[in-house]
Amino acid sequence: MAIMKILLRPDIARFASVRHLSSKPKFGLLFDIDGVIVRGKKVLPPVPESFKRLQGKDGKFRVPTVFVTNSGNALRSQKAADLSKWIGFEIKESQVVMAHSPLRLFQQFTNKQVLISGQGPIREIAQELGFQKTVVIEDLVKNYPSLDYVNMKKRNPQCGPIDPNFPKIEGIVLFSEPISWETPLQLMVDLLMTNGVPAGLSNDIPYPHIPVLACNMDLLWVSEAPIPRYGHGAFLVCLESLYKKITGKDLTYTALIGKPSQITYYHANHVLREHAKSIGIDHNVDTIYAIGDNINTDIFGANLYDKYLSYCSKDEALKPQKLQKLLGRDIEPPSAKACISILVETGVHRRDSDFIAEHCPRDFLPIEDGLCKPAFVVKDVGEAINLAFKEEKFD
Repeated sequence: MAIMKILLRPDIARFASVRHLSSKPKFGLLFDIDGVIVRGKKVLPPVPESFKRLQGKDGKFRVPTVFVTNSGNALRSQKAADLSKWIGFEIKESQVVMAHSPLRLFQQFTNKQVLISGQGPIREIAQELGFQKTVVIEDLVKNYPSLDYVNMKKRNPQCGPIDPNFPKIEGIVLFSEPISWETPLQLMVDLLMTNGVPAGLSNDIPYPHIPVLACNMDLLWVSEAPIPRYGHGAFLVCLESLYKKITGKDLTYTALIGKPSQITYYHANHVLREHAKSIGIDHNVDTIYAIGDNINTDIFGANLYDKYLSYCSKDEALKPQKLQKLLGRDIEPPSAKACISILVETGVHRRDSDFIAEHCPRDFLPIEDGLCKPAFVVKDVGEAINLAFKEEKFD
């Protein structure tokens, strides 16, 4: 088994070295899905056999396990059903963190009138997350026909709103990239420039603009295609660039959610702790092993959260402070002591390739040295599981 060890926090290395064999683990696993479990709909070869190591005699998990994906085009229940089929035994909905899952923490927006964008059952996703007042791009086009002007065969000069009671848009929530980009890009910039009422431009363009919450910052992801494909991060780059080009100002996100954001790893930490309780582990999950294929999201995010946990361990006052400010309310401090990143080579990353997708969301720049370097590099998810067991002296 060829494992490449690159970086490990010295304090965590010492912490790991004194662990003892235990029937109940004090660690948990976070798995990315695309490029780790599957490519498109094709299950990667080591997956079914490798995951048997995580099963106890009762057929259920014996190690706390959560799946964290930047996919935002499905309900958690559907992703859990897919995972169960791919892995070969039951994955519960409660073990799945989608790109949009942490939005349920942003309770200050659930009663606002928001435009939602993406693919799949986005109304159902929004409802599951607690959003009570939603509008989709098609609703906006219907009420402001003249704004949808890209396709000359569909052009309608009627300005609108057609419905005089059509609500003011108070925020934009982006779950994933839309199927066609041109109309959403145009209408979103319209909303940002008109304070959510795109009936016409005022002399002064409002700034700051209405809130924008975006999920999934992946510039690229892997599927059955032989070359990585654009993800929602590419759509966000276009939106940011157009807004900047037209207004001269930076588009500002109220929150960026999904990997590599700390709020996603904080939420996944909580979900992992709840899964541990559900399988009879009543002690704390001290160490998280985060397994992914993308340096700029999976690895960067895990290392960023590890750094946050390191600061928290040194200063109790830091624990909830940053995330409380983001969420606008008190939250529980994180429970883990470390988050260790493991990079697999079955997805975006190739150790010996000239193709390097260097990208990080604008709001996370500049990148500090080391944050994009994994603690370990392994061939595939099977080796990643073996590595975590070896580090924890668990079998």
